[in-house]
Amino acid sequence: MSTASLEVSGLAFAYPDGHQALFGVDFSVARGERVALLGPNGAGKTTLVLHLNGILTGGTGTVTVAGLPVGKQHMAEIRRRVGIVFQDPDDQLFMPTVREDVAFGPAAAGLRGPELEERVDRALGRVGMAEFKDRPPHHLSFGQRRRVAVATVLAMEPEILVLDEPSSNLDPASRRELADILRSLDVTLLMVTHDLPYALELCPRSLVLSDGVIAADGGTADLLADDALMRAHRLELPYGFDPRSVPAAPGRS
Repeated sequence: MSTASLEVSGLAFAYPDGHQALFGVDFSVARGERVALLGPNGAGKTTLVLHLNGILTGGTGTVTVAGLPVGKQHMAEIRRRVGIVFQDPDDQLFMPTVREDVAFGPAAAGLRGPELEERVDRALGRVGMAEFKDRPPHHLSFGQRRRVAVATVLAMEPEILVLDEPSSNLDPASRRELADILRSLDVTLLMVTHDLPYALELCPRSLVLSDGVIAADGGTADLLADDALMRAHRLELPYGFDPRSVPAAPGRS
């Protein structure tokens, strides 16, 4: 049986000002699984995500990525295996051209020459942005910049892709294009989102994080159809949207 991509056990964390953000979080994500992380603002979602590749440390409990505990000993490998795509692509795009942005991580890891160019081309091809390789990122649309931001992470060939509100500020066509890309990727996916229909479309399983603990873990369609659960954790579907009428996201074969 293969090692889980991600295991979180008893994770608790308080900020220096005394604010306790996580109170003992436990869950496991299998290789290739697509899971949505849902919850109201202030639930601890960002704090949790920042523990997955060691940006935040110092709490109690453990986080394990592909069998490696997150900590100083394995930090370089953990950060290669866990790629985080932040909500604002401009937080990740800072080089003069798309190519240089996508090449930055692999080059910093020591890749050079034809192998580096092949890595860049492959990552851009996976997000449908190969033809924009020589363009300045600030000349691209918001949706295109988000796809390039995904490519910068894919260029590191991660095992786990973590996305923070991937559908925010996208027009309907860009939203659909990104969904098609995410479905095509052979990675473990953890998607932090308030966009509940997007979670239903892409992730067969969801976790509800509320007040620093996992309040629910189950099939996305089942959780979204649980009116009492939704009300209790300040989760609201768009007006008129019925999760029971939508085909659930297929799991990976």
